[in-house]
Amino acid sequence: MSGGVGPTAGGDDIRLPKEEEEKKKVEYHQPAATAQSPRRRFFSLRQLNALAVVIVLSASGMVSAADIAFALFSLVYLHLLSSAAFPRSSSSSAAPDPPIFGFRNPLLAIYVSVGALLGLLLPIAYILDGVLAGDKEGIKAAAPHVFLLAAQVFLENVTFSGRFSLPIRAFVPIFYNTKRLFTLADWVRHEIGKVEDDHGSPRRLFAGRALAVANMGFWAFNLFGFLLPVYLPRVFKRYHCGSYDNNNNNNNKKESLKAK
Repeated sequence: MSGGVGPTAGGDDIRLPKEEEEKKKVEYHQPAATAQSPRRRFFSLRQLNALAVVIVLSASGMVSAADIAFALFSLVYLHLLSSAAFPRSSSSSAAPDPPIFGFRNPLLAIYVSVGALLGLLLPIAYILDGVLAGDKEGIKAAAPHVFLLAAQVFLENVTFSGRFSLPIRAFVPIFYNTKRLFTLADWVRHEIGKVEDDHGSPRRLFAGRALAVANMGFWAFNLFGFLLPVYLPRVFKRYHCGSYDNNNNNNNKKESLKAK
């Protein structure tokens, strides 16, 4: 996950299941009218699942108002960036831009799977186990990370459409990954400061600490080792080279018309 959890096949953070990837491949090679068929669902299953996690955690009281405000602000800011700074080229089709790293990249697929397991599935299981054990305070520090990652997954799937340019698609994982490093640091401090008698069995204590530290390491690498030095430069290169080529084509057309 681009990155959605972690970089997607497009370099974003979570990638689609294999069958949905094949569907996307077909859409890229279809005409714009076909890609925007009325039969296409407004929300994918992944988006609905992510949205459900966001709503449940928001209602649980374990997520601060600041984190909820951050998620809402990111939605507004994304649209401002899209219209003012990185618009789609007027000559681009309605189909989404193809991903930076292609559809078939086994290393990236493994990387994304590890991110999904480590960042979402295991923390959600840890939170549910804490709820069943009556240890709501013990899992409170893990909830903001899961909330923000679920919001990131939802928004990444929104940007993976013909309405948004590649820089906007890159903005979401970088923006959220940066914010989540602060919540992960809080989670690590909270887990290290736990006392066994107050927060259940040694197994839960070890699991919480291991998850917090592993997530901190993984997402720090994701931001500073992948998104910023590898993914973002390629995004801007393709975006600006495409804009340059489009401008040249437009100028050549104008000159040919003048010559006629």
